Formats: sequence, C-alpha cells, structure tokens
Amino acid sequence: MSRPISPYHKPGFYDAALSKGRHRDIVGGRWEETGLVQMQLLLAAGLERQHSFLDIGAGALRLGCRLVPYLDPGHYWATDLSGALLRRGYDLELADKSRLPDDHLIEDADFAFPGVPAAIDMAMAFAVFTHLPLSHLQAALPRVRTRFPHLQKLLFTVFLAPDYLAAQSALRQPDGVVTHSDRAPYHHLGADVLSAAQTAGFAATLSDPYLPRGQILCTAIPC
Repeated sequence: MSRPISPYHKPGFYDAALSKGRHRDIVGGRWEETGLVQMQLLLAAGLERQHSFLDIGAGALRLGCRLVPYLDPGHYWATDLSGALLRRGYDLELADKSRLPDDHLIEDADFAFPGVPAAIDMAMAFAVFTHLPLSHLQAALPRVRTRFPHLQKLLFTVFLAPDYLAAQSALRQPDGVVTHSDRAPYHHLGADVLSAAQTAGFAATLSDPYLPRGQILCTAIPC
C-alpha cells in the first residue's frame, strides 16, 4: 500500500481525531499563537473589512474565528479537505454565527473551490502547501489565478531548503520541525516556489518573518 501524501489524507484520520475532540490539535496546535500571527500577516498585507476573503485549508477556523468578527458579515469563505473539520470549528470556535453563513464552509479536496464566488479579492493558504508535494502547489496556483479574477493578493506558507543538495535530506527547520523532500511536512527550493507562482501568473516574493514551525511566507500578486 502506498503512503498517503500527508497524514491528513490517511483514511479515517479526521473521524478518529474529531471523535477525540482534537480539532485544534490536528491543525498544528499552538492555536492562539498561530491564529494571531495569521491575522497580523493579513493586516500588514492590507486586508480591510470590506474585502471578500478566502481561507484555503481553513481547518477548524483557527483564523476564521478571528477574521469573521473583523470582516463585513458574509465576507469570509473557507475551504478544507475535511468538511467535518470546518463544521466542528463553526460549531465550537465561532462566537457569532450570524456573521458567517454555513454554506460559506466548503469541502474541497483538489483546489476546485466549488461554490466560492469569483469576487474573492484576498486569500491565504497557511500551513497547507507545507503538507503537500511541489506538484500540488504547481497545480493549485493556476486554479487560484483563474478562478478569482479580482484577486489582489494571495499569501501562503512553505518550508524551504537552502540548496539542492540539502533538499535531498531531512532538514530541521528553525522552529524545530523536521521536513522532507518526499513526505510531509515537505520542504521546497525557493526558486521552485517562485517559478510555480510565476508560471501561474503571479509576481511573488518570499520573506522570512518569524512564523510558527519555521515556515516562510510567500506573497503572490497577480500580474
């Protein structure tokens, strides 16, 4: 039997974790710290209340429970591999459900974004591509670019390897996470990440503020 591309793709993973009440843990833990970092990154990137925002790989709404009260009502959309995880976050983590229609929570296994409006103008995929091979990033970015013609900015995170030789081995990232070239969590070469963005129609930059787990932020602007 082949190994799943990430723990999240293992059959029964979500059912087992949710049955134990671990909806916060399975999205990486450090719930408060990471949610605050995400919010700070978005505000620094120019997010305003009137923006229509897409949270790609939203999980249990770690960002959503902060962002929904900030954005105008109905302006937050969330996708995730697990619809059950989204709903658990909606039920347990979102204080004012009147600001978020539950049909804005969309299960999406392949970055097709079914039902998400074309009006999205800002998006984030935090700790999503860190758990996927480079080929998935290369496939996802053109779909984002095509589906959302009004997109102003996409922020996503990756783990990086310093060079080709280092990328072939396991690497310990600055925050202690060990990443790999062939299994999750994955690291990539910075040049490959930027090339994937450019091919998809984005002008992208990599920056290295301190992010949980040693992730690096990529800011992609349609061009």
